[in-house]
Amino acid sequence: MIEISKELDELVPQWDVALEALVREESQKLGRLLANQDFRRLANQYAIRFDDIMATLFELVIQGRWVYLDRTGSCQAISRETLDKLYVHGRLNEGDLRSFTGGWRPTSSQ
Repeated sequence: MIEISKELDELVPQWDVALEALVREESQKLGRLLANQDFRRLANQYAIRFDDIMATLFELVIQGRWVYLDRTGSCQAISRETLDKLYVHGRLNEGDLRSFTGGWRPTSSQ
């Protein structure tokens, strides 16, 4: 049996780093908060599943690398429990994301 070091486990990101790079680049290019329609456009443009992009964003917020701001501009915490509740059907779908009408951006420290 192969044993994996706990130290190595801590070095492996909990999100898709390629998708993070894609959305970070888009955020820098546009210079504004990104909305779900931006992620739908990227998904279509690059033939990526929309829910994979969104799952990555939720994970980035949970890990403190991105923030989600609601429609009023207030920062909203997203917890692991929130994400788990959205995964009732195994994948995120449009209905699951209906209440996320605000914007997403990287944290200033990134």
